[in-house]
Amino acid sequence: MLTLQCPYCGVDADETELSPGGEAHLKRFGPGSTDEEFEDYLFARQNPKGVHFERWRHAYGCGKWFLAARCTMTLEVFGTYSAQTTEPPQTIKDAITAKRPGWTWGTLS
Repeated sequence: MLTLQCPYCGVDADETELSPGGEAHLKRFGPGSTDEEFEDYLFARQNPKGVHFERWRHAYGCGKWFLAARCTMTLEVFGTYSAQTTEPPQTIKDAITAKRPGWTWGTLS
């Protein structure tokens, strides 16, 4: 079972207390975007085998959205962090590279 720690209230919540929100760190296009940009935003998602960044909501807790870095193959969680950040904190990047040498931000796996 997947267990994530809510960075806001500090609770270790299993997946039954959480609601998934899809891929994190997407560039959202607003008015004036092209049809292709908007289509990519709506439908083009990564589905990597390995490290993935996701949005989660602590639905049966504090109700806040947060981001998580985890491995889709092993369910290993590298960390959770505030939804207001534009990229993962350095501590999470370091945790990933410690387990996956050669991994860099912006790559799959």
